[in-house]
Amino acid sequence: MPPLHLFYEEKIALYTGQVRAVQKKQALIAGLRLLTFGILAFLAYRFVREGFPQGLLWAGLLCLGAFAGLVLLALQYRDRRALLEKLLFINTNELGVLKNEPNQFEDGAAFLSHESYLDDLDIFGPRSLFHLLNRTTTHHGKEQLAQRLQHTLLSPDDIKMHQHAIRVFSSQVEARQSIIAQGLLNREGKGNLHGLAGWLEAPPVLLRKKWVLIIRWILIVYNIGSLLAWAVTGNYSPLVAGILAGWGLSGLFAGYIGQQHAQLSHKHDILEQYQTILRAFSTVDTGESDILRAMQAETASARQAFRSLARLSNFFDQGLNFLVSFFLNNLFLYHLYCTIALEKWKEAYKKRFPAWIELVGNIECLNSFSVFAFNSPDYVYPLPSADRELHIEAEKMAHPLIPAGDRVPNDFSAGKNERLILVTGSNMSGKTTFLRTVGVNLLLAQCGAPVCAGSFSFTPLQVLTSLRVSDSLQEHTSYFMAELKKLRQIIDRLQSGQGSLVLVDEILRGTNSEDKTNGSEQFIYKLLRHHCLSLFATHDLSLSVLEKDAPGAVSNYCFESVIEDGELHFNYRLQQGVARNRNASFLMEKMGII
Repeated sequence: MPPLHLFYEEKIALYTGQVRAVQKKQALIAGLRLLTFGILAFLAYRFVREGFPQGLLWAGLLCLGAFAGLVLLALQYRDRRALLEKLLFINTNELGVLKNEPNQFEDGAAFLSHESYLDDLDIFGPRSLFHLLNRTTTHHGKEQLAQRLQHTLLSPDDIKMHQHAIRVFSSQVEARQSIIAQGLLNREGKGNLHGLAGWLEAPPVLLRKKWVLIIRWILIVYNIGSLLAWAVTGNYSPLVAGILAGWGLSGLFAGYIGQQHAQLSHKHDILEQYQTILRAFSTVDTGESDILRAMQAETASARQAFRSLARLSNFFDQGLNFLVSFFLNNLFLYHLYCTIALEKWKEAYKKRFPAWIELVGNIECLNSFSVFAFNSPDYVYPLPSADRELHIEAEKMAHPLIPAGDRVPNDFSAGKNERLILVTGSNMSGKTTFLRTVGVNLLLAQCGAPVCAGSFSFTPLQVLTSLRVSDSLQEHTSYFMAELKKLRQIIDRLQSGQGSLVLVDEILRGTNSEDKTNGSEQFIYKLLRHHCLSLFATHDLSLSVLEKDAPGAVSNYCFESVIEDGELHFNYRLQQGVARNRNASFLMEKMGII
């Protein structure tokens, strides 16, 4: 059994045992609570019947204290069990992913778009690259991970810095899993923090009205005095007057107070989730990573801001409780107090808070790549280059979404001896999968992650693709026109002069063979005039003559099939030359079609 499988199985056994131990303690505590409650009930019965002798009084107080202590202990064990169950889920999920079972975190289907390379390279959706990577628990974490896959790093220095951060972070299993577990404990059930952006920019209302602050304190002191006077004299008229005055003051700003509450309503769990993620990240050893150091430098302040805002959100929600509202709001202008405290928070943190929200997303995004790196010990960190001459050099490169036992690695080189590689081969031979293999590994490399290869060096490139094309009834777009639009987008993007990797699979299927050959040939020559490397998969063997017409620029490679003992086999090995076997005729004859 591979070492990683054993590692996670040991973790699963550890947390399973700890959960069971906590369950036993919870059962014991529940029994003791029932016993102390029974004793308290018996003592209460004795009090009603006989009154309390001094000895029984002390016994009652002791039982009451024991009962309260058991309640607190039960809450602690409840939280401990919840955390252990999340850690058990995390390790069970990781073992499942290693066994090629679906990741239990979200697949990112909401981010899927037919624009760019997202659909062509299976970046989002079930069994996608995002699905393989995702270990995020917040909206901002998912968005940061999606953004990184949509807009990868193109600076070699940035890539190396992220590589170093992932290396340092990936080795700290306990800290990484704690971040995920803390995020899972307080999932974003009701809304998210996106709506706070406009609220943060809104100017304060109550803080600018000094008279409100003065009158609020006068009324609080007055109400306390009136309450004491009522207790002494029995005259409650002054207290009623103070309460009515408080209602009048609060009523002037009732609409504004309601709006502020609406902004924070049910945000406590989300804010608590973010601050616990920050707390867990504060324990990470940053090593020599500048990225981790910069992120951790903001953690303490960010955590304090989230924690205090979570407390204020909870205060507002508690104001919905009738008893809290009746006593605290009438006597101490509770809603007004909460709103003023909220405005003070906003004045202190509004400029930095959006960056802190993004910080949590960055932590989760980096954590996802670190989990991927830890789970892929055989992968290598690629070597980015700032050379003007574009190149990709890879040995034993395979697709990370293909199970390890099914992968067929290939060596690949582009840029030094050829700028455009024509890949021929029959259907099912592996042409398109190979194009996706190059594209996905390049994207991983430009995220700072390790890649599925024995070695990998590259120039950072924007990725442009036309691999999967579909028509659209809603947009009245035929398959052929949809394909032409994708090719037009590739040419438009190349106009920027940014170094690019172009991946094209079997273009112009919707026209006659002569037109297809001519169009493909002209498109290839168009690509050669731009600053890009290209992989062009095709069934059109006549295009292979371009290797002679454009020596040093175009090379022929293929995936060949083998027919042995009346059976068709594919070895999925990239080799130089042009594919020659006629698989379609063989399969049609074998199936009795011809």
